[in-house]
Amino acid sequence: MSSHPFVPIARTRVKLAVCAALTLAAAGAGMPVWTVVALALTCAAIPLAVALAGGGPLLRELLFPAPRAGTTSGLAHTPEERERFVT
Repeated sequence: MSSHPFVPIARTRVKLAVCAALTLAAAGAGMPVWTVVALALTCAAIPLAVALAGGGPLLRELLFPAPRAGTTSGLAHTPEERERFVT
């Protein structure tokens, strides 16, 4: 197995979220049961396909994204830039 997925995992995560939202919207709007079931099965197939393609670590990355580094303060200055700002 390759350590690099064929499709970026962030893009797959967005597709999973959109599919889940469509499933909930279809159920809430009173769509036919077969439509809701088809959307739910598609939504369940996405993590299954990721697990088959990349194993457990890739599935964990899909379902539990790691927080981004450097986004806690809202300003992403390098140490050199911070030294210039301090006078």
